[in-house]
Amino acid sequence: MTPVEVVDIGREAIWVLLKTAAPVMLIALGVGLLVSLFQALTQMQEMTLAFVPKIIAIFIALVVLSPYMIGELTGFMEQISFRIADIGPGSG
Repeated sequence: MTPVEVVDIGREAIWVLLKTAAPVMLIALGVGLLVSLFQALTQMQEMTLAFVPKIIAIFIALVVLSPYMIGELTGFMEQISFRIADIGPGSG
């Protein structure tokens, strides 16, 4: 395996990481922004109000987006498996 192939696999791994984590992180960011705005407008500074809606939103997002995330990770793993199979025992 050449250094170029290793860098290519690393780049693909980072893209898969971003594609699977970004939707959940953006949902958490949006919910956090809405809660912060609500707290600023009402001057209600309850600590649990900052965490509970984000936890619920992240849980729902994970449940809804899990098929997409599993598909992305499975596709990446298949590509890695095919690359490992192409290397073979006699090509090192």
